[in-house]
Amino acid sequence: MFPTISQPEFLFHTCSDKANYTAGSPFKRNLDAVLASISSNTQVDYGFYNATSGEDPDRATGLALCRGGVALEQCRSCVKDSTRRISESCPNQKEAEGWYEDCQIRYSNNAIYGVGDSNVKMLFWNTQRAEDPDGFNEALRSLFDLLQRVAASGSSIHKSAGGDQKVPFPSTYTIYGLVDCFPDLSYLDCFNCLDQLQASFFSCCNGSLGARLIATSCQLNFEIHPIYISLLSPPPPPPPPLPSPSPPPKPGNDGNTGRAVVTIGVAIVSAITLVVTIFIVFRLRKRKNKRALHNFGGLGASFGDTGDEMSIVEMIQFDFGSIKDATNDFASENKLGQGGFGVVYKGKLPNGQHIAVKRLAHNSQQGDAEFKNEVLLVVKLQHRNLVRLLGFCLQGSERLLIYEFVPNGSLDNFIFDLGKQTRLDWERRYRIINGIARALLYLHEDSRHRIIHRDLKASNILLDEEMNPKIADFGMTRLFEVDQTHVNTSRIVGTYGYMATEYVIHGQFSVKSDVFSFGVLVLEILSGKKNNYFHEGEHFEDLTSFVWTSWRAGTTTSIIDSTLSVGSRIEMIRCIHIGLLCVQENVSKRPTMGSVVMMLGSSSLTLPIPSQPAFFLHSATNESDTNGTDCESVSVQLSRNEISITEFHPR
Repeated sequence: MFPTISQPEFLFHTCSDKANYTAGSPFKRNLDAVLASISSNTQVDYGFYNATSGEDPDRATGLALCRGGVALEQCRSCVKDSTRRISESCPNQKEAEGWYEDCQIRYSNNAIYGVGDSNVKMLFWNTQRAEDPDGFNEALRSLFDLLQRVAASGSSIHKSAGGDQKVPFPSTYTIYGLVDCFPDLSYLDCFNCLDQLQASFFSCCNGSLGARLIATSCQLNFEIHPIYISLLSPPPPPPPPLPSPSPPPKPGNDGNTGRAVVTIGVAIVSAITLVVTIFIVFRLRKRKNKRALHNFGGLGASFGDTGDEMSIVEMIQFDFGSIKDATNDFASENKLGQGGFGVVYKGKLPNGQHIAVKRLAHNSQQGDAEFKNEVLLVVKLQHRNLVRLLGFCLQGSERLLIYEFVPNGSLDNFIFDLGKQTRLDWERRYRIINGIARALLYLHEDSRHRIIHRDLKASNILLDEEMNPKIADFGMTRLFEVDQTHVNTSRIVGTYGYMATEYVIHGQFSVKSDVFSFGVLVLEILSGKKNNYFHEGEHFEDLTSFVWTSWRAGTTTSIIDSTLSVGSRIEMIRCIHIGLLCVQENVSKRPTMGSVVMMLGSSSLTLPIPSQPAFFLHSATNESDTNGTDCESVSVQLSRNEISITEFHPR
């Protein structure tokens, strides 16, 4: 039984009226045992408590959780108060929950361990609003999306994450966020619970400078000042007590003197042993971190503080055995596809979530640098039209990237397959074009770093269950400083037919290189033809050249996929026009992705007249009319082979 002394009031509590109990009943005895167990538990040092007592129908189950960042003693005190207060607040209900500032508690006569509940119970928000709500919300979404994945990827005893995010200039705000889930939840339940809280915030309190949202199974908090010190962890062991001074020895009491010397000696040895043990543990942890930094370091200049990288790296790492089980030991029937860097498998986690596992070949051309690049980059990218990275795995020579599973596969399987083309009507294709454009705009202008994809093509566009596009495969990606306009490289990577002239010939790439690839992709989506394998009758030429010739001849509609019998011809021709603007040979004339998104979104916006595309070739029957250069003649050979390039030395 608990003492009757009144405990502090909850911030909020609920007492279910579904079922009641009476004093002295079996359920009451089981509930008292559960609350007493949670209250007196001094073994738990990670802030999550659970206990069960009795058998159905009188079984009682209780759960308690401290917020991330709460000191251990403060956590235990809060939990102890909550076990007493919940009995006072709900004296005869079989289901109840209550929240303090630092902890929460719930109990039930039903199974609640591992069962998620994302219904919002409390919502507090700051009435002050950001001066630039759009910029503030973009930074807030980016922070929440990252913390959401990190927390959901936590262990069965700890699912909490804290971090901060600077709001883009001219704002001076830094947003501090903290999210928690009950650790008994699966990855998916935790993720969905936090997703629900995030959606609730943006639907009610857009632009607010602070908020706290609480559900039964998770909570979310952000402010523009620090709200945590460190995530909950066990305190270091206390130092040994100093030996009390011994009384002066009496004459003839040599035995006692010897015992005193032994006692002091044992205490000193114990103290030295403790110090040495702490030192060894510290060194081992430091060595482990150094090894991890050796594996994932070297990108600090691009991604900021290496410590931030390490916290991300440690929290999204999957166990190799669990991924091996999820893919049925990488069974051939689970193979989704194969690229230049390895094989992609479909898998299923124990919680039922489907995943795509990219298993890099041991002789993969994607080296350590590309692997680090993909992990550290993609985990920080948050956009609905980008494939989401769930985590990675490193074990020996095995390197795995674990992505969300996108069920409908890649775009090329639809637009180039005569049997599947009809599944992508004009409305869907137009939505796909818009989605890809918005994702590129995010990479080029709206993400924390300016990012060049460098390998945008139909096979790297995945389609979800609703045929929404998601850009994949960031192994070739390069980061730009904000004021950089282009970069020169001697290593050409990408796929011929999608690479811009200045990149293939001079090794020079910029955001306009991605714009060129986007233009080729748009023309492929409209025509249902591959750029590199296009031919019209006996005439062989690449798709962009044929479209340009048709455009000048006024026969643009002839290139439109014959399966697109329904839909706005004006929109189709406008998209062809935009595609031609993107593949212009003159880099400065190509639009930015910001301009492309505006062109796609406004039918009243007048489009400039496109100029000759890069690698423009006349058909084989008109070679006598061609006034091409040596550079153009080289492109004939390049355009006939769709291969991924790893090394190329420009002239």
